Amino acid sequence: MNQLLKGIFKSLQCLIIIVASVPFFQSCKPVVNEKPGWPAISRETKPWSRWWWQGNALTKEGITAEMEAYQKAGIGGLEITPIYGVVGYEDKFVDYLSPKWMELFVHTLKEAERLDMGIDMATGTGWPFGGPWVQDADACKNMNFKIYDLKGGTSLSEKIEFIQQPLLRAIGNPVFEPTHNPSPEKTRPQESVMRLDPKKIDIHQLKQPIGANKNLQSLALDQVKFEKPLALQVLMAFGEGNKVMNLTDKVDVSGMLNWVAPAGFWKLYAVFEGWHGKMVERAGPGGEGNAIDHFSASALKHYLDHFDSAFAGTNIESLRSFFNDSYEVDDARGVADWTPTLFEEFQKLKGYDLREHLPALFAKDTSELNVRILCDYRETISELLLNNFTLQWKSWAHSKSAMVRNQAHGSPSNILDLYATVDIPEIEGIEPLRIRMASSAGNVTGKKLVSSESATWLDEHFLSNLGDIKVALDRFMVNGVNHIFYHGISYSPPGEPWPGWLFYAAVHLNPRNSQWNDFDQLNGYVARCQSFLQNSVSDNDVLLYYPIYDHFSSPGREMIEHFDGMGRQFANTAFERAAEVMSDKGYAFDYISDKQIGKIVLQGRDLKTEGGRVYKTIVIPHCQYIPLETFQKILSLAENGASIIALEGLPGSVSGFRNLSENKATFEALVNNLKNDTGDQYAEIKVGDGKLLLGDSLDFILQKLSIRREEMVERGVQFIRKKRNDHQTLYFIANGKDESFKGWLPLKTNPGSAVVYDPMNGEWGGAKVRTEGGHLEVYLQLTAKQTLIIETSENKVETEPFKYYEPAGTSLPLTGPWSVSFISGGPTLPAAVERDSLSSWTVFGKDYPAFSGTASYTMSFARPDNVSKGWLLDLGSVKESAEVFINDKPMGTLIGPVYQLFVDASLLKESNSLEIKVSNLMANRIADMDRRKVFWKKFYNVNFPARKAENRKNGLFDATHWLPMDSGLLGPVQLWPVARMK
Repeated sequence: MNQLLKGIFKSLQCLIIIVASVPFFQSCKPVVNEKPGWPAISRETKPWSRWWWQGNALTKEGITAEMEAYQKAGIGGLEITPIYGVVGYEDKFVDYLSPKWMELFVHTLKEAERLDMGIDMATGTGWPFGGPWVQDADACKNMNFKIYDLKGGTSLSEKIEFIQQPLLRAIGNPVFEPTHNPSPEKTRPQESVMRLDPKKIDIHQLKQPIGANKNLQSLALDQVKFEKPLALQVLMAFGEGNKVMNLTDKVDVSGMLNWVAPAGFWKLYAVFEGWHGKMVERAGPGGEGNAIDHFSASALKHYLDHFDSAFAGTNIESLRSFFNDSYEVDDARGVADWTPTLFEEFQKLKGYDLREHLPALFAKDTSELNVRILCDYRETISELLLNNFTLQWKSWAHSKSAMVRNQAHGSPSNILDLYATVDIPEIEGIEPLRIRMASSAGNVTGKKLVSSESATWLDEHFLSNLGDIKVALDRFMVNGVNHIFYHGISYSPPGEPWPGWLFYAAVHLNPRNSQWNDFDQLNGYVARCQSFLQNSVSDNDVLLYYPIYDHFSSPGREMIEHFDGMGRQFANTAFERAAEVMSDKGYAFDYISDKQIGKIVLQGRDLKTEGGRVYKTIVIPHCQYIPLETFQKILSLAENGASIIALEGLPGSVSGFRNLSENKATFEALVNNLKNDTGDQYAEIKVGDGKLLLGDSLDFILQKLSIRREEMVERGVQFIRKKRNDHQTLYFIANGKDESFKGWLPLKTNPGSAVVYDPMNGEWGGAKVRTEGGHLEVYLQLTAKQTLIIETSENKVETEPFKYYEPAGTSLPLTGPWSVSFISGGPTLPAAVERDSLSSWTVFGKDYPAFSGTASYTMSFARPDNVSKGWLLDLGSVKESAEVFINDKPMGTLIGPVYQLFVDASLLKESNSLEIKVSNLMANRIADMDRRKVFWKKFYNVNFPARKAENRKNGLFDATHWLPMDSGLLGPVQLWPVARMK
């Protein structure tokens, strides 16, 4: 009876707490941990890939065959990006969004459903958005201006006009087809001949509009500006005494100004609307044409109307997402810095007329006014890209029950806001501080997925192995990416001669790659990593303010500036120093924008962002300019209990020109209230219920605030920390060194238990743990470049222990003899050989150096005399990946850089067979084809350029001079006796 009363009382207690305060109710809930073990693998946790449709020259049968191969290899989904075509297949080209193209697309969607794969599609061909249906009115534009001087009492004798100069940029990569001299006494091949007409294109031969020209695939136009007079947008007169007059309506149709200047000296500023001329880059058939005006909502609507027409009556509900490649409008001559509604949009946003400040806009006024007007102009451009392009595109996609995936980098905008707006922010590049731009926006706004364009042209063509790709992917995941997209795979028709169709900026992950049979090992690894990374949320402590207004205010060669990440723009700034210190010292942080700061609310003394993530502090690195609203919000957070860090000094001034006098006065009053006499190196100022900390040493200040610092970085171990729930913390860790690590790894989590997961082989178990200084330490053994996942819990977790091993004797060399047989690849399968020792198969004889594919190495060995219960099989050097069998039992696939696996002694018999299937790179076969002048570089637009100058001939990649690269099992192969650590 007492137990019953206790139960009733506890229920009433919880009910009272519910009524009083929902957060208190959490204490009545039992602590529930996620059960140990790998989370479920789904098509979304698997890696995806960009899938280039070259020339859209596909068949339904070919689509099915390729997708079945991808699915079998562990690819979870594909992003369709139509791209330029292949020479010789012109009769099979399919125009983008045509009825035939839609038929192929719908077939792809249905096959994806059957195979449990996802499909995204680029919203266009190549990049950026554009096509033949984009007319001049909707094309990207630039701003041109002229200045005229006029004295009082006189009239302007010359016309107000601006003639756009012609400009033509075309890729112009040739297609060379080798020919052989038919004379039998001459066996050496002749020089290659041109397959396509190499004549330089004359802009006067092009028709207007661009879509009216034939053979756009071979023309490969990149930028086209026709000679033409440009339309006057405004003519403003600026006189002495700050006199300003709008004279636009006084210019007649012939361009003559009908106006006599009043007394004094006048400068007339005329602004003209020009065509930037950017074409769709790497366009597929039916997608060639103008790039759109990204700042115009009507231009985007007209662009998307074309998709609506193509999709009409078609069920595309299974399409997951639309994709936008990076901005890349301005990787041409000049920039797109104008839209027809700019002056109106500016006035709505800034509250004053930009036309009245044209001298400052064009850097002809005082230095202060120049930077402030420029700042407001650039902020307007940023807002137009956000509101008229990104948000409108997202709304359109959502109306079709699809998401949007966006690469914001390279945009003339605050990229944190662009990333934050979309459903799946996507990054590319290799710099950790750049990768964090997308992941920070995802964390701050609570996105489930952050994706990456991964392994883009890692090395020279055909030189990247699966281990190289794995290391590249780790760099993304340890910096917050949890949705890998390979870059990528080209569709290739069934029966196409090797190496099939290829895209120039890729690692060529396709079924013709000689390492394809081992590709599933890498994909399984990624899927296991992402099963945790997608089912957890960020656990970062620090927000780092992104001081973009300094760069909105910095004049440059162009009217607008583009933002990618850290880069040269932020070199030697407090912002860069703050990011580097936190990264190097092991503080977990995210970038944050002004808009995102405006949405922060306090949770106790912590900072809660719009996505529900909670942080301990925000760092404001010294900047010259900051919006008043941002500064006020930061101080308001401090007044209500937050701790704010001003690194290397307070901001210098408010940004922009709007309400400048009032804003300056307000800002200066706020700053004056923060004056202190505690010294220059460090100051702690009480602000309401919180505090402001000023100083030059961020590490020192963060320690003063007791911000967690993961000391593992000092041992070369990189990390990302995430939360599974309130009681379980997740670490994805990567050994960034080329040597192994063994020892205790400190974690800034509460004492408890931990489970270790090895995503490469799927093994997991309870970790060896101890408590030091009130925190948990985990014992780990990491080989070079290895990654592990650690799941810590404040409660005891019951599971089998993780397998730690230690040496238990000397090694047993497995010296052969070896039987080597060649089982798949080409150009032909060399004869099997017997070898007493291991070496590269390229030295076996004349038929072996050109071979790319898989060879089987077999040998027999007796059971070792050592009574060890386990053995570490070490393959030594492998070129490049290996699948291991002992007594016909598959032991695992190894992709490097370390080629070791555990062998339980119970698997060994008196006599044992060892088989190692080794696959090499594509490089040797490619080099042989180039030496034999086989015609495989046959692509329009960008026909296969080399990454490195020494591999370039006739403007194309050429491997003729490559020496055979080591291939196969090089060893030495050894068995090391090991024992389980207690």
